[in-house]
Amino acid sequence: MGGAVAFVVPVILLALSNLVMNVAWYANLKFPGKALWLVILASWGLAIFEYVLAVPANRIGSQAYSLAQLKTITTVFSLATFVVVAWVMFGQKPNANQLIGFALISFGAFFIFRGQVG
Repeated sequence: MGGAVAFVVPVILLALSNLVMNVAWYANLKFPGKALWLVILASWGLAIFEYVLAVPANRIGSQAYSLAQLKTITTVFSLATFVVVAWVMFGQKPNANQLIGFALISFGAFFIFRGQVG
């Protein structure tokens, strides 16, 4: 798989995988009365879908991106999807300091990609 597909498909798959993973990590907090073993099992059940998305994303993405770039894409999406999950599932909107912190981390991604794509 080459060309534009190798640039676009991994980004889409990594976005989806991080959304699934954030749900797997935090959805259990909606069920504080459930047994720990049960929420661990449910989280693992969701996490398998994250792997189904992340592994091909990294395989395809390695044709167009360096490992550092793939990790950076994952980290940025992890933060972005965390904000969505926290807001939608828990009603926790990010405050100004959190947004500034996330922006600084995302700004760091600029240096990882600067002159490196392709």
